[in-house]
Amino acid sequence: MLPAYISHPDCARHEMGAGHPECPERLAAIGDALLARGLLDYMQPFDAPLATEAQLERAHTALHVKRVAASSPPNGYLQVDPDTRMNPHTLTAALRAAGAAVLATDLVLGGQAASAFCAVRPPGHHAERAAAMGFCFFNNVAVGIRHALDVHGLARVALVDFDVHHGNGSEDILAGDERVLMCSIFETGLYPFNGDDARTLKDAPNLVNVGLAPRSGGEAFRAAVTTHWLPALERFRPELVYVSAGFDAHRDDDMANLGLVDADYEWVTRQLMDVAARHCRGRVISCLEGGYMLDPLARSVAAHVKVLIGAD
Repeated sequence: MLPAYISHPDCARHEMGAGHPECPERLAAIGDALLARGLLDYMQPFDAPLATEAQLERAHTALHVKRVAASSPPNGYLQVDPDTRMNPHTLTAALRAAGAAVLATDLVLGGQAASAFCAVRPPGHHAERAAAMGFCFFNNVAVGIRHALDVHGLARVALVDFDVHHGNGSEDILAGDERVLMCSIFETGLYPFNGDDARTLKDAPNLVNVGLAPRSGGEAFRAAVTTHWLPALERFRPELVYVSAGFDAHRDDDMANLGLVDADYEWVTRQLMDVAARHCRGRVISCLEGGYMLDPLARSVAAHVKVLIGAD
């Protein structure tokens, strides 16, 4: 039973203008790196389906789903926020990205794949229940998690978010849901600017938020995971682990300044796989979030996927 690699060419048709960091070339760089390292030989390829309205509305309001669909421009761009645009292909790409999370859930829980990596865009963890923002339109991981809970009937699903930006959208959707444990790290002082003051973060017992100062580096990151994430995950005993896999905390990514390296992503993935082996038969689903400098992104994803699929 091979792990799943889920993507779709439609995800590369979404673009937000020349020079935008969340660009189609991200997926090409990842695919090339995984192919060059022989990692795709150990994975089953699947095309991401289009998420349905019913699937999206487990995480989003019906009004938000309809608003995004109605906003799709016939040509050119529609500005959603200062950093986020839609082109005529964005809606389809966003539906594929959310659909990938649903398919991954079905494959892993159905015993057809040991784990899954969703190489999709646009990313999702900034998309709130009723708002698109921060390069994100639908919250891919939240859609997948609610599918696991509401359709497959799981009782406990963990979400681990190591993107350098706080996953405000995932928090908005999942805070207070006792079936979900959300563990996150993020660099303080960055978009969406709700990590410096604890009062601006949602106060819910199912959230483990750890803000790290700029230039903290891998030692502080590993300490946060060891001290805060791992004990919470052990107590929670997840039946499935979802990962919001953002690689923009890398020291070579100029979107932030946390200072991680490839080995940190390999290390944290190994910790998560160990938790999953103890509690949920190794069932882990990873969805691409950030990471904008192509070379460190490709290397970091390869380091992550190597451990995720057991090829290390």
